Amino acid sequence: MALVRQYWDAVLGSGALAATETFMAGSRLKMALIGCGGIAQLHWEGIQRIATRVDVTAVVDKNPDAVNAMAEQTSAHPFTDIEEALKMGDFDAVDIMLPHDLHEFAALACFDAGKHVLLEKPMAHSLESAERILEASNQVDTVFMIAEQAQYWTDVVKARELMDSGAIGDVISASGNFYDRVVIDPDAPAPWRYSLAISGGGLTIDGGAHWIRPLRMMMGEVDEVIGVMGHHVPRMEGESWSRMLMKFKAGAVGVLTCQNVLHAAGPADTFRVTGTEGELQITGGRDGQLLLFNNEHPRGETIMNAVQGKMNSYGEEIKDFSEVILDGRTMTATPEFSLGEFRTALALYRSIESGRWEKVW
Repeated sequence: MALVRQYWDAVLGSGALAATETFMAGSRLKMALIGCGGIAQLHWEGIQRIATRVDVTAVVDKNPDAVNAMAEQTSAHPFTDIEEALKMGDFDAVDIMLPHDLHEFAALACFDAGKHVLLEKPMAHSLESAERILEASNQVDTVFMIAEQAQYWTDVVKARELMDSGAIGDVISASGNFYDRVVIDPDAPAPWRYSLAISGGGLTIDGGAHWIRPLRMMMGEVDEVIGVMGHHVPRMEGESWSRMLMKFKAGAVGVLTCQNVLHAAGPADTFRVTGTEGELQITGGRDGQLLLFNNEHPRGETIMNAVQGKMNSYGEEIKDFSEVILDGRTMTATPEFSLGEFRTALALYRSIESGRWEKVW
């Protein structure tokens, strides 16, 4: 680097390379939003508030009403066809937010067009499809990242820091509780997420992924799982509830509850991690907090409020993606790592069929 700097300083004058580096650091990313459903609203809000070096220049959805509404919000050019957008649109990166069974088609088309790809979790609706996406991503030089906002939950990151510092001693176990309230309109078409062919599974593989990732972040990789599941939500083909026991490779154990609720529900821990010398608790709701219980804090010490970190996480994942492209930084979690939530859910499904513990990897 020193020789490069000396060369450019000699050719263009002292400080020329530094000026170029400053320009690159201040550059911007043109992005297309592919899929204009509910999640696109959260991503757009995150771009406006957090990922402020991203310019949305195109929006894509086969639904004309949805894409035109998103175009009005973003001042971006609307397209109703991905291939047309790739030919005619002015963008370098895409944020794919489509039903799971369309991920492979969209991702591969964008790889072929030389675009950087941010793909909503799960990577695909089947392991075979996900493996094809990974293989295709390895054949191109552009950036590929899976959007998993839980990776950026500040309370989970802080909890892991406290665990590493020995705040609760040796870690023994962890638990997570994912409760998702469902409001059913019996006269409306069933959501696409209710289809096994489209989604690839039920609640565990979808919203449950946002709880599996923090457990992996705090406890390390999942080795094997066993569990049960059931169906109580009308027209939902995949499971609407599951209970999963987990063995982590580091030796600790965990349990994850995923539950659709059709009624009012009481409060529950979002996460709890127990060690030999104390506990960490992450509470849910508007007053969500990270609490530490140990000999120094027997009644519990509030470490941080957890809510803002959740709200910012969509923007933080897009900011991470943009900085990998613009600044050459290392992404927080690779696509290969992001496959872990999907594989954990698939192992749960296998365990229900076999009645045995099933390996994740």
